[in-house]
Amino acid sequence: MTFGQTPIDQIKIDMRARDEIPKLLLGLQHIYCDQSLRQKVFDILTDMIPESTDSKNGRPGMDLWKILVMGVIRLNCNWDYDKLQEMVNNHKTIRQMLGHGMMDNDIAYPLQTLKDNVRLMTPDILDKINTLVVQEGHKLLMKKTSDDGALIGRCDSFVVETNVHYPTDINLLFDAVRKMIQIAAIISQDIGTSMWRQSAYNIKAFKKLYRIVQRLKHSTSKDEKKKAKRVQQIMDAHTAYIKLAEKYIQKARLTVEMIPASDIICAARAEELQTYINYALWQIDLIKRRVLQDEKIPHEDKIFSIFEPHTEWISKGKAGVPQELGLRVCILEDQYGFILHHRVMEKETDDKVAVAMVTLAQSKFSDLKGCSFDKGFYSPGNKKDLKGRLDILVLPKKGRCNKAEYEEETAEDFIRFKRKHSAVESAINGLENHGLDRCPDHGIQGFKRYVSLSVLARNLQIIGHHIQQKGLKKLQGSEQRKAA
Repeated sequence: MTFGQTPIDQIKIDMRARDEIPKLLLGLQHIYCDQSLRQKVFDILTDMIPESTDSKNGRPGMDLWKILVMGVIRLNCNWDYDKLQEMVNNHKTIRQMLGHGMMDNDIAYPLQTLKDNVRLMTPDILDKINTLVVQEGHKLLMKKTSDDGALIGRCDSFVVETNVHYPTDINLLFDAVRKMIQIAAIISQDIGTSMWRQSAYNIKAFKKLYRIVQRLKHSTSKDEKKKAKRVQQIMDAHTAYIKLAEKYIQKARLTVEMIPASDIICAARAEELQTYINYALWQIDLIKRRVLQDEKIPHEDKIFSIFEPHTEWISKGKAGVPQELGLRVCILEDQYGFILHHRVMEKETDDKVAVAMVTLAQSKFSDLKGCSFDKGFYSPGNKKDLKGRLDILVLPKKGRCNKAEYEEETAEDFIRFKRKHSAVESAINGLENHGLDRCPDHGIQGFKRYVSLSVLARNLQIIGHHIQQKGLKKLQGSEQRKAA
């Protein structure tokens, strides 16, 4: 403690506030004030300290508690790092939760410091903390209920979008060539050549051809000559576009060959440059096959982003949503609203993850005795495996049921739990409204970290909400007694 600092257990948080920040801070405050739980959380957080770090040398780093607070607040409030910087530097209650007092007004957090420290957290570390948080939430809520301790889960998946634009083979080629020219220009400058002195002009020239190709559409005229003429124009424009791209690729390869073997920095940039060269070659091949050879491109040959290559094209058949660009995320929620387990689904469908979701959730929460799913998770093998693991299983069959299956799915308990299954949509909506609609973080590891932080923040908010409701009832009771 320092002069002017407020102990975390004495921070006053408005019980009447309807914003998400007070609820999240109440959840964090509860975790911190439980000494045994706090120690367990800190033991997990120490795993994210880099092995090369020496606590006896260099400048003092950021406290692990501060990193956790900043990470979950950013996700729960759906902030970018600029907004996070503004709030941690100026929001009074958040600064108190970070351990700052009235004498620490001159302490501010640079933007890059926030990014570097929050990114130290890994999905594995966050999942371990989330398990402790959910276990603590169960202790709080089970005291109020007459439940026997059995958990009944609800499992469903949704799409978290990646931060990408709508992909076409021509705009992906433009992205690849643009980045290729920019990196090659940096390398050229570092090694002292003037090969890419007109790099900005090269990008503009390539973009001009891209716009020409982009505007050309197939003719809807009934005149076959006009149609043939437009087809030829499209092929000529694409051919010119490809030729200029190939010219820049050849030039970029020459730049790589000129890098001295002793230049480590330029060699690292050359690896990145080669990545974009490969993407450009791939898109050129697709354009040639689609436009010049009139071939239908198989789905598995397509790339949907050169910056977020893990992005998938997902069509779930929802009204007004023909496709989504991102990754599926599967969650398993219990009857108290806590998310017990989640999974980022890379090239997986719902029926491939049903058993794994229950198995991994039970490894953390052995009292999970039942779970409901929708038809997308059904397969005969899944039903057989899950029946051996769960006392209560709601897994509707795809297609027509036989007599035994019909009797099973029209049973009173089956219908009762099936009707409750739709409550999982509330958890999904809550996650999407608090940051998990679109992932701005880069790479598959950044995506998984972002999802794990969102799930942890959601569970902390649920704990905070129940604490707030309890405090509000006490406050209202006190006011009524005073009025009487």
